[in-house]
Amino acid sequence: MITRLGRKGIDVVTELGEVTLFGLSSAGSLFSQRRLFEKLIRSIYEIGVRCVPITLIVGLFTGLVLGLQLYYVLTKFSSESLLGQAVALSIIMEIGPVFTAIMIVGQAGSALSAEIGIQRNAEQIDALKTMNINAKGFLVSPRLYAALICFPILTAFFDIVGIFGGHLTGVELLGVDGGAYWNRIYESVSLTNIRDGFIKALVFGILTTLICAFQGYFTHVKASVPGARGVSETTTRAVVLSSIVILASDYLITSFLLEK
Repeated sequence: MITRLGRKGIDVVTELGEVTLFGLSSAGSLFSQRRLFEKLIRSIYEIGVRCVPITLIVGLFTGLVLGLQLYYVLTKFSSESLLGQAVALSIIMEIGPVFTAIMIVGQAGSALSAEIGIQRNAEQIDALKTMNINAKGFLVSPRLYAALICFPILTAFFDIVGIFGGHLTGVELLGVDGGAYWNRIYESVSLTNIRDGFIKALVFGILTTLICAFQGYFTHVKASVPGARGVSETTTRAVVLSSIVILASDYLITSFLLEK
């Protein structure tokens, strides 16, 4: 058992090193690509624009549910006027970055892993190397930099819609004073809170994009079976690992920020 645990630990450390080197080589090879602007715009569309509807929908219903739950908690302490503060800080600092990242992974991250995995199985990546084209720069780099742009923007969309959803539940349905709701948000939310949420969004964007691209790029090595089933396996693993990493890194970042 000790041998198996040691082997698992070594495998985990080895894969972390592989992902790190994969990310560094991908990030450094962006500016060597031709038609860079076109590739970056396409990646922004895939990661950002296509994920706007699901981000807005989830943000709205998250705000509605959060406003409802927090209202009944605050009524026990006769503090209904604090609803705006509670909703805004919860969404901006925690729920917004985390839920947005998970939604992007579910839509764009899974598509990225599957696309690169199919290209690997079809030997298109080998063809790129034969033509002396940097495959990581061609396939991964634009997505990585697009994630740095799209994750904070989509997080901001989620935050705004989520706070508005809390207003609908608390003010329009449950009768909380609208002036008190928005005044509490104005008084309690600082630029530091917004900055911390965007820091999380940037970290989540880098980590999840690397994980999804890495799993697809090495699907011929990481999958236990070849072909389409192997792509399905690595895509599922990419989504699961990304979701775990989002939650784990959220805890670490929150701990670090609260200690400052």
